[in-house]
Amino acid sequence: MKLFNRNLGSGAKAEMSFFEHLDELRGHLFKSAIAVTLGAILMAIYNKLIVKNILMGPTHQDFFTYRLLYKVSQHLGLGNKLSMSPIHVRMQSTEVAGQFGVYFNIILIGGFILAFPYVFRQFWKFIRPALTTKELKNSRGVIFWVSLLFFIGVLFGYFVVAPYTINFFSNFSLDDNIENIWTIASYFNTIVPLILGAGLAFQLPLVVFFLAKVGVVSAQYLRRVRKYAILIMLIVTGIITPPDMLSQIICTVPLVVLYEISILLCVKVEKNNNKEKTIEWN
Repeated sequence: MKLFNRNLGSGAKAEMSFFEHLDELRGHLFKSAIAVTLGAILMAIYNKLIVKNILMGPTHQDFFTYRLLYKVSQHLGLGNKLSMSPIHVRMQSTEVAGQFGVYFNIILIGGFILAFPYVFRQFWKFIRPALTTKELKNSRGVIFWVSLLFFIGVLFGYFVVAPYTINFFSNFSLDDNIENIWTIASYFNTIVPLILGAGLAFQLPLVVFFLAKVGVVSAQYLRRVRKYAILIMLIVTGIITPPDMLSQIICTVPLVVLYEISILLCVKVEKNNNKEKTIEWN
């Protein structure tokens, strides 16, 4: 793949100059910025609903995840073992423009999340002309799958990772005389990376798929380091979840599933590569 080679409509390729290449990139970035801005405007229109019910959701006792865990725990006859402890925390703003800064970041990041499929589509349109016919064939549906995995990851981060993290830190105390009083900026800077990070983490199967395509990783290698990967997952989830096995399993299982899917994708890539090599030799 040569990044400076661009497909023409007839199927031929023309090499663009650096400035032509830069100008095209600027056009895609501008369109992406417009999409994010439109998403931010939509977020701004419904800002009160978004702040109270979505951003501050994990701090409310009636949050969906807390109610669901309570019902599941009761249904399984486990009492309150799956239920999270009541949240003991107060919010404050210690800066003049603290709340405004958080508000601006909320609508901006929210706009990016809403516009993500279009933003990625612009990124893909920029690099697509530089791909070979074979590479294009192997990357069909990439916009759909990247967007789908991103949104699933964001939902997982919001409904699973964030509630466990917020609940744990709200109940963590070195001494009974110390009260948890968070700033809204600190809360925002904690919850947003968790949500976006989960969205990116769920791209693991696709990342591994493309790495397998170029021969960087193999199914054999992923199987060999599986136990270390799972150990790392357990350590990470053990930090953000309450100190009980069930909570840790709830957060770890989806990550393990993603890892296993990555191995299966590697196997598929390797089989296709072997078939192509066999055809070439014949």
